[in-house]
Amino acid sequence: MSELLDLLTAAPFWVAVLRIATPLILGTLGVLLCERAGVLNLGIEGIMVAGAFAGWLTVYLGHGLWTGVLVAALCGALLGGLHSVLTVLLPLSQHVAGLGMTLFATSLASYAYRVSFPKVERPPTIEPFAPLLDLPVPVLNQQTALTLLALALVPIIGWMLYRTPLGLAIRMVGENPAAVEGQGLSVARLRVGAVMAGSALMGVAGAFLTLSAFNAFYFNMVNGRGWVCVALVVFASWRPGKALFGALLFAFFDALQLRLQQAGGVLAQIELPYQFYLMLPYLMAIVALVLVARRASYPQALMKPYRKGER
Repeated sequence: MSELLDLLTAAPFWVAVLRIATPLILGTLGVLLCERAGVLNLGIEGIMVAGAFAGWLTVYLGHGLWTGVLVAALCGALLGGLHSVLTVLLPLSQHVAGLGMTLFATSLASYAYRVSFPKVERPPTIEPFAPLLDLPVPVLNQQTALTLLALALVPIIGWMLYRTPLGLAIRMVGENPAAVEGQGLSVARLRVGAVMAGSALMGVAGAFLTLSAFNAFYFNMVNGRGWVCVALVVFASWRPGKALFGALLFAFFDALQLRLQQAGGVLAQIELPYQFYLMLPYLMAIVALVLVARRASYPQALMKPYRKGER
């Protein structure tokens, strides 16, 4: 027990928790924006892959790291625009369009990588974001600027959604689009804008993996994080503050399972298959969803297409 306590109170453990949580925070905020406007975006997994590759390739070609982040956001916004054309303007099934977007974006990134690097044996590397060592908080001074950006976006998006006319319009278009149209606002424009903005955050979430957490692009590096973000939005009841808590909670168990696999002493004598440790964060996520999903107040117009003039 003392060894576990030492593990949990060590600063490197919490540094790892925050690092693991960063792409989840960005991705969850992106999904939250889309769903608050009434659009389910299951294309997040592919958008994160595309953003990871686009940002990394931009930096590899000699541009700055922040330019890479901007390109990843633009890539995500463009894919989000395509998704919103299919789901808002046409409108097609949001489930089918989202899964198709994931397949399309993932395959597009894979094809672009193979074309750009046809004969490499190992992925080329770049110089990623460096830790901000001059910050006074021990856990934060081991993080990069993208982690601070993710943390800052939580109160910013919360303020925008609950304290501005734009946020009210976005929330209402996910609750009662007919009332929004009655105020002379365009339901389609609001939904398309929210999906593109949310998808831009998903692209940045992917870029964090290649520009901050690692220094290269690997296939399958997103590894299901997009689907975790979709679940975290439900856990958070579509609120940015709770989304931050959910991302940190999942990252806590993910960091814990990594430390438990590496632990020595008494903890090492507990013979469990490594698959148990790998499933631990996902098991906790399922338990958390079961506990809160029944009480979750979801947007009433979520996944419901809207045509102008209909009542």
